[in-house]
Amino acid sequence: MPDAVVGKNVVVSRGERVALRDSDFVIPQGSITAIIGPNGSGKSTLLHAIAGLLPISSGALSVLGATPQLSQPQIAYVLQYTTIPKGTPLTVREAVGMGRYPSLGLLRRPRSQDKQRVVQAMERLDITHLADRHLAELSGGQRQRVYVAQGITQDHSMLLLDEPLTGLDINSAKTIDSIIHEEPERGCSVVLTTHDLEEARAANHVILTDGHVVASGPPEEVLTATNLATAYGLGSLHETDVAAPLFPTEHHDHDH
Repeated sequence: MPDAVVGKNVVVSRGERVALRDSDFVIPQGSITAIIGPNGSGKSTLLHAIAGLLPISSGALSVLGATPQLSQPQIAYVLQYTTIPKGTPLTVREAVGMGRYPSLGLLRRPRSQDKQRVVQAMERLDITHLADRHLAELSGGQRQRVYVAQGITQDHSMLLLDEPLTGLDINSAKTIDSIIHEEPERGCSVVLTTHDLEEARAANHVILTDGHVVASGPPEEVLTATNLATAYGLGSLHETDVAAPLFPTEHHDHDH
């Protein structure tokens, strides 16, 4: 099976600043890939480049066999902070339904299967009881579940999530985490950025960044004491201090 994403010598700039320098990486198809690294290490930059939101300055980047571009039909992208203008009277059902827009085309009315997709996504994210509430009335965790529901309502073979579990209540975090682990079973490739080593450990594939890609591969090969010391500048710590406490095992029991 060809990889979902292949990057060779990828450089991405934000304005004058090089945010990600000369990097090679792959993202396997139908798996969970975590992009991890310290603040300002280029995690979101890399995700934005894959989503087609940021052009690459040089190198080659292939996403689902094509050059990334804005509004790629098979890619659902859930931003970390989506702000709704105050006073926008958008209900949860309407917001989730927006995920169907790309496949409706101009002025086409939602068909019964579109409405069915919205219902299923709301059920999967446990927000059915909120369907008629306005987004402005929701908690941060509920709102994040709405955006993930909107993402999976879209026809997609890749789901990109920017720090999907950061700062969420435990119920919302568990609900979204279960979606992350269910999507590959449906043939979808999931790519997420995270600060959490435990979360990265539970992924199938990890990309470690520190202004460039330090390592890309299975978690046990990438999240080594040496690589983490390089990325996080932990050179002064004893190796065991880096390796041992970072990987508690009780959180995930997903081995698929």
